Amino acid sequence: QVQLVESGGGLVQAGGSLRLSCVASGRTFSMYSMGWFRQAPGKEREFVACIRSSGDITYYTNSVKGRFTISRDNAKKTVFLQMNSLQPEDTAVYYCAAGRYPGSDYRQPHRYEYWGQGTQVTVSS
Repeated sequence: QVQLVESGGGLVQAGGSLRLSCVASGRTFSMYSMGWFRQAPGKEREFVACIRSSGDITYYTNSVKGRFTISRDNAKKTVFLQMNSLQPEDTAVYYCAAGRYPGSDYRQPHRYEYWGQGTQVTVSS
């Protein structure tokens, strides 16, 4: 079992930055690929970023490449999402997720077994 708790969301002006954190419980955090997803009102949950268990491979959706950075600290059982140059279209609830074997389907929510409760990110124009 893995429990995930996100933090770091808030209200920021366009062009600003936020750093999201997701702390995991359990002893097997380092075995999981970790993803960040987001869901805006009236929209489906969408993939944002993924980092493999070892931390050496990362993936991003095109709209956040060059602005967002995913990282992890396995000793602290924490995954981060540094978000820079935020835009109003980044407004959403952000979720972290843990997947044992997402494989090439890392963009698909159903490939992740555990989810956090989400943290709201609001970007004003």
